[in-house]
Amino acid sequence: MSSASSVLRLVRAVVFATVCGAVSAGGHALAGGGLVPFEVYLAGVLAALGLAYLIDGRERGPAAVLVATVSTQMLLHQLFERLTPAADAGPAHGHPAPGMALVHLTMAGLTAWWLHRGERALWLMIRLYGAPRPIVPLPAAVPATTDDRAARPSWRPATPYLTAYAGRTVSGAILRRGPPCGPRHFG
Repeated sequence: MSSASSVLRLVRAVVFATVCGAVSAGGHALAGGGLVPFEVYLAGVLAALGLAYLIDGRERGPAAVLVATVSTQMLLHQLFERLTPAADAGPAHGHPAPGMALVHLTMAGLTAWWLHRGERALWLMIRLYGAPRPIVPLPAAVPATTDDRAARPSWRPATPYLTAYAGRTVSGAILRRGPPCGPRHFG
């Protein structure tokens, strides 16, 4: 594996782990689980980074990104729930309610959609960058002569077949020349 592909793989894994960690930590705090300590957040993101680096060898489709995102979100939720002191340790904490599971799945789905869009854009740029450059013909150099007319290139295309159709109008063609009509014609 080349170093460029290793760097790309690492960057993709970092983005995935950071987004999943931020969404999971934010959701944990908003759901009443308390703020996630930085050390716990960092441990969760590093664990997600390691897992993401293992599966980031090539472009992934939307199903693979969704499965990876949902799995990572669930693992981070469990990690944060076990290692974060709860701000509100009511009876619902520790036992996921159906509403909380629905919110987790919805957020994981939105995050997966967003990550997959970024993944598609990244791979499109990589493919475009790696595509061969279009061949653009350059104007030929004209040798300098003493005759001024011969030194100037002709910018008219060679069109011998146009003389047969000169002056004819194509049936059904709309011949509108000039600026658009003013407001007097709409009245």
